[in-house]
Amino acid sequence: MPKTMTGRPFKNIIIVGAGPAGLLLALLLSNHGIPITILEAAAELDDRPRAAHYGAPAMPDLIRAGIMDVLQAKGLRINTLCWRQLGQDYGGYMAGFDAGPVVADVDGVDYRTLSYPLQHLDQLMLDLLVERYGSGVVKWQHTVADVGQDAGKAWVDVETPTSDKTSQSLRLEADYVVGCDGAKSAVRKALFGEDFPGFTWDAQIIATNTRYDFASKSDFKDVNFIVHPHHFYMAAKLTTDGLYRITYGETPGLSIEEYKARQPWKFETILPGRPKPDEYEIKDWAPYKMHQRCAPKFRVGRVLLAADAAHLCNPWGGLGITGGFVDCGGLYDCLAGIWGGKADESILDLYSEKRIEKYQTVINPVSQENFRRIRDKEPGTRYERDEFMQFLTKAETDEGLLKKILLGGLDVRYDFTQHYHKVDE
Repeated sequence: MPKTMTGRPFKNIIIVGAGPAGLLLALLLSNHGIPITILEAAAELDDRPRAAHYGAPAMPDLIRAGIMDVLQAKGLRINTLCWRQLGQDYGGYMAGFDAGPVVADVDGVDYRTLSYPLQHLDQLMLDLLVERYGSGVVKWQHTVADVGQDAGKAWVDVETPTSDKTSQSLRLEADYVVGCDGAKSAVRKALFGEDFPGFTWDAQIIATNTRYDFASKSDFKDVNFIVHPHHFYMAAKLTTDGLYRITYGETPGLSIEEYKARQPWKFETILPGRPKPDEYEIKDWAPYKMHQRCAPKFRVGRVLLAADAAHLCNPWGGLGITGGFVDCGGLYDCLAGIWGGKADESILDLYSEKRIEKYQTVINPVSQENFRRIRDKEPGTRYERDEFMQFLTKAETDEGLLKKILLGGLDVRYDFTQHYHKVDE
């Protein structure tokens, strides 16, 4: 790519989507001095209960985005995690670990899972971007209608409301367009139509943010996966003040009204202490379907995809949000390499190739097994059939093995800087 008049190979990047991936990528790029504009179809940030736990592979990118000090102060580090069988007395402990003594400080990095509600993380990143660029850094209510490109530029055609409550069509141009616009990505659809290979699980889950006094009812850990063919669920600490993410399985095919009506019965059935509605407080509630899908490519010329726009997996184990953040860190390295003259555009093909490879070899198989584990049809024999759980038992007396297990997730990362041009000393 020839250099522009500014002496740089390109001038600007449009990021579609003001969600966690788009905002993180924007922070990383802007920290490096690369001009960005974010387009968002909604009028404000999404405040639904979504991912809230960010695994070890995301830590390096959260650190270099410049937000880890705030997250460390306001968020919650997850130390203990376990799997249990469903039961009123919850004596059915299967396997688990305590990460605190093992990965809280690995060469100066705390690799324990970090909990911080996603809507708060989004707001934190947006505030930093507005402080740097002004309120115009995100163009709200800009709905993507189409994406195009030629040899010299890429563009996004959008629909946006006007002051008289009609709408207008605009075309915005940049050197690159990055789709970070989620599972229903308009950017991905502009590239591939409905071609999004994979499958949708025949299952229904409900995500809630709930206050409940687990401590007085059980010996629950920070994160608890309850194994059952129908009543599987996760109860995980979200904050330091007693808020939990409770995500539970439901019968597929019911209406929203039916799911809401069943919720009190569901909690009384699955939670320790068999609570009545006046014993807990549900702050947020949202139903979700689950998918395992990956786009054919993450790069088509000047248009790129990252995070949920590029690939989807079920949420059990946090590989969706964590993998999306790792995508953004890798794409940042590629674009920063081009910006600094350390790489040419071919590194973007490598981004597509390697991130798809990591999805197929790590994110997809591990997340599928995570879900199959929690809704196992025969919980009573799951441990005997589960090599991973057996490894965790061995690791109770082998700190080196536990460290290897807990840091194994770093395999989802890929160092694109190793492909920068060699410079003679």
